[in-house]
Amino acid sequence: MMKKKSKFFKYFKEYRWSNVFAMIKNNRLDPKICNDEFTNKLVVVTGATSGIGYVTARKFASKGANLLCINRNREKSEALCEEIERDFDVSCNYELADLSKLDDIHRVARALSKLEKPIDVLIHNAGVYLTKRELTEDGLEKCFVVNYLSSFIINYLLMEKLKSQEKTRIILVNSEGYRFAAWGLKLDDLNWQKRRYSGLKSYGSAKLAQLLSMLVFDEYFKNSGVTINAMHPGAVRSNSGKDNGPFYKWFKKTFIDKNLRPADISAEALYYLGVSSEVEHISGKFFNLTTLEEPAPPAVDKEAAYELWNKSIELGRLNSNQMEGGIVGI
Repeated sequence: MMKKKSKFFKYFKEYRWSNVFAMIKNNRLDPKICNDEFTNKLVVVTGATSGIGYVTARKFASKGANLLCINRNREKSEALCEEIERDFDVSCNYELADLSKLDDIHRVARALSKLEKPIDVLIHNAGVYLTKRELTEDGLEKCFVVNYLSSFIINYLLMEKLKSQEKTRIILVNSEGYRFAAWGLKLDDLNWQKRRYSGLKSYGSAKLAQLLSMLVFDEYFKNSGVTINAMHPGAVRSNSGKDNGPFYKWFKKTFIDKNLRPADISAEALYYLGVSSEVEHISGKFFNLTTLEEPAPPAVDKEAAYELWNKSIELGRLNSNQMEGGIVGI
């Protein structure tokens, strides 16, 4: 109980109004634009058949990049690849995976690790927003798995491949929604069994977890040529929440979507972060679109990051001996 209280007071003392005002200001900005070509580079995108993932895949393809998309639906994946190859004369392939299932996540991560070509940009875009608590077939809270644990497992199993390439950019499509987990993660209740489930807080916790894991990955990749950054994709229209009930869908379409911007700004931001030389050596940072932003206190808590790391290895059925340098087990 003391530990929970100490975290609350710790974060409370560290919060700054200037941080909130900066976030509000940044939300009004447009992304920086990168016009460089990306010919014959390989870009991996999760959740590319709709929303931000779809326009991002087209953006990279329009600049000459080849694509490997990780999606759930075969028909939509085939249609996407046919469209991209027809429109841009590049290569587009796909892997099928349900990123709420640990077996699928491990399988696709192994497939990526065996690629002979280097992965130039890896974009973790797939996500879900749920108004009601759902458990996966592995007994884990679905929002946590799709929005966080899937990207953690894939990054973890790709560490050696990416490090050996000496140049890769990992981009986490995160969210300012991580601020809904204002007092940090509840590592003893990641499945929301002890608390009343909240869609916003569950989503925020998963996005906060992603930011915390980024801190440790950044330590591992230091001086390797591999960078990892997170970004808020802007308040844009997407398919987020499509698995919720009819009332939520109506409310989103009628009220929320009308005040949102097109997803093209997210694609421009992701292209800039993936290609621009201006951010080539920046790693372990959070961007609001393309503007650097100081995260809220719970997102820079190294102690919580290490605790989450070890918990994620356990939940993700991973081998903790893979990492070097003593990062795991602190």
